[in-house]
Amino acid sequence: MEGNQMPFIIGFLAATLRIATPLILTSLGGLINEKSGITNIGLEGIMIMGAFFAVVGSEYSGNAYIGLAVGILAGVLTSLIFAFLSIHLKADQIISGTAINTLAAAIPSLLLWALFGMQSQSNGVDRIAYSPRAREIIGSIPIIGDFLLELNYMVFVALILVAVFTWLLNKSRWGLRLRSVGEYPKAADTLGIKVYMTRYKAVLLSGALAAMGGASLSIVSGNIYRDGMINGRGFIALAAMIFGNWTPLGALGASLLFGAAEALQIRSQSFGLPIPTEVYYILPYLLTMIAITAFGKRSHAPAALAKPYEKGER
Repeated sequence: MEGNQMPFIIGFLAATLRIATPLILTSLGGLINEKSGITNIGLEGIMIMGAFFAVVGSEYSGNAYIGLAVGILAGVLTSLIFAFLSIHLKADQIISGTAINTLAAAIPSLLLWALFGMQSQSNGVDRIAYSPRAREIIGSIPIIGDFLLELNYMVFVALILVAVFTWLLNKSRWGLRLRSVGEYPKAADTLGIKVYMTRYKAVLLSGALAAMGGASLSIVSGNIYRDGMINGRGFIALAAMIFGNWTPLGALGASLLFGAAEALQIRSQSFGLPIPTEVYYILPYLLTMIAITAFGKRSHAPAALAKPYEKGER
C-alpha cells in the first residue's frame, strides 16, 4: 500500500463524504424536527419514499433532476401524514413514526412489480452526475481536482446546507422562533408565534431533507432502487443528531464518523489484515449504539420534545 498511499487516502476521504451525505441531509431534517419539539423516528421511512419515488420520477420523465423533485415531493407528503397524526391528532410520536416506517417499507414492494415488472428492484435510470464538460473543468483544478472528481453534487449540497442551517438556527428570526417552540411552546404562543404552524413547517422541511438523503442513494450514488437499500440509515442519522448534540456541525461530524466506518468496511480488503469482513460490516452500527449510550445522556434535547401542545388552534 505504500506506493499507492495517496490514491488510497483520496479514495477513502471521498468515499467517507459520499457515504456520509445521506446521513448529513437526514440528520439535518431530524434536527429541525426536534428543534420544533417533534421527534420523528419515521425518517427511515421518508428516506425510503424519497429513494423509491426519485427513481420512479427519473424513469418516467427521463430526467434525473425531475426524479429528485418527485422524490422530495413524496418525502414531503409522507411527512405531512406524520405531522397530521402527531401535531393535529396528538398521537404518540413514536407510534406515528413507526407507522410511517411500516407504510414506507410496504409501498415500494407493492409498486415495484406494477411499475417496473420486478419484485425487489427497479430498472436502471438516469442519475445525477457530472457532465463530461464539468468533469473536464473539475479535473483541471490543481491539487484537489482528482479528489473532487470522486465526489458528487449532493455532497456539496449537504455541506452548504450545514452552513446555511447553522446560521439560520443561531442568527435568524426563523431559528429563534423554531427553538422557542421546541423549548417553551406556551411562552412562544403568548408572544404570538403559531406553534402548530411552526411545527408543521419544520416537519415538512425535515421530510424534504430526509427524502433528499434517500434520493442521493438511488439516483446520485447509484441509478437503481433496491429493497433494503436504506438499511437503517434513518436511525443512524437520528443517532448522529444526538451524538452531535442537536447542532448542524455536530451532526456533520457524527455523520462523517459513521461514513468513515462504512468506507473502512468497503475498503477493508486493501489492508490485508486477518480480520473477518463482518467486523468491518457491523462497525457503523456498533458506533451508533456506542454514540447513543455514551452521549445520549450528555446531550441536551429540546425541553418540549415529543410533548404534544394542547392549547387552542395554534
